[in-house]
Amino acid sequence: MTSKVEFRGLRRVFGKTVTLDGLDLTVEPGQFVALLGPSGCGKTTALRCVAGFERPDSGAVLVDGKDITDVPANKRDAGMVFQSYSLFPNLNARDNVAFGLRVRRVAAATRRARADELLELVGLPGHADRYPHQLSGGQQQRVALARALALEPRVLLLDEPLSALDAKVRVALREEIRRLQLGLGITTIFVTHDQEEALSIADRVAVLRDGRLEQAGPPAEVYDRPATPFVAEFVGTMNHLPGRLAGDGKVTVLGQTLPVDGAVPADPDVHVLVRPEAVQVTHTTGSQPESGIGEVVTASFRGASVRLRLLLDGHDVLADVPGHEAARLAPGTRVAIRLVERPVLVAARTAPDAV
Repeated sequence: MTSKVEFRGLRRVFGKTVTLDGLDLTVEPGQFVALLGPSGCGKTTALRCVAGFERPDSGAVLVDGKDITDVPANKRDAGMVFQSYSLFPNLNARDNVAFGLRVRRVAAATRRARADELLELVGLPGHADRYPHQLSGGQQQRVALARALALEPRVLLLDEPLSALDAKVRVALREEIRRLQLGLGITTIFVTHDQEEALSIADRVAVLRDGRLEQAGPPAEVYDRPATPFVAEFVGTMNHLPGRLAGDGKVTVLGQTLPVDGAVPADPDVHVLVRPEAVQVTHTTGSQPESGIGEVVTASFRGASVRLRLLLDGHDVLADVPGHEAARLAPGTRVAIRLVERPVLVAARTAPDAV
């Protein structure tokens, strides 16, 4: 069974700090939604409000249309995986997984079979008798995940479960979590401050800032069409190029005139926000300074692509180019710089989000 989760106008204040400020968000049945944002944006508080560990000062949490704001945590039918694993050190992996079943007085044989089944599901067959100190960090987190699934919750809550792991283990385990989520069809809310993590596994990404929702949508939409300058800055890398509004919803930048996507500031002098992959670089022999002519400063290998740092009229510009083209674009090379012909986001040069 899978459920719909709704945050309706959630507000939570700690002293003088507003952690959630009218959060509205819907998670459809079976969806995997990542709450993404910087530290202190309210994402973990929102998750804890669903789990029942925090009570909002106003607003409500609904599951399948039922207000559960006042329902005790142990009655909410939600499984939670914490950043710190939180395994019982005196229990082996099997007993950790079966702990909730034991609390519910499930028969010993049944809970043993269920625990062994889940340990196999998370890739830990043969580890049932090991204690937490005998397991790696990734293995401990798998046990924590199995424990959260043992009671067959309608909602799975993951609070930065991979942040304490090294990079290679994180990638492997996040893919495993996604595989399990798809297989079980369970509604899942995943808190992270890692944009790559959110974009790689979620059906929808919800970007939070200061307790408010800035944008929610499929990963490609959030990355390619950020709704605000803040989202553009936080999700992925962004160049700031000086431009000037040309009227009729267009902006002139690097000698090109491009359509503007989104709001247009009152001041005509703007920052044009452009992803590195939207910057086109070609070798040039031109010797006279002109718009769109710069120089390669550094080249960083990134696998299939190379990230160039360019110097253009005193500004740093990042560009991602295919690896096979990088040999002709060594540091010191003079290059012509153009932007892909597509709508761009702009921000006032004086706006906090634009710097």
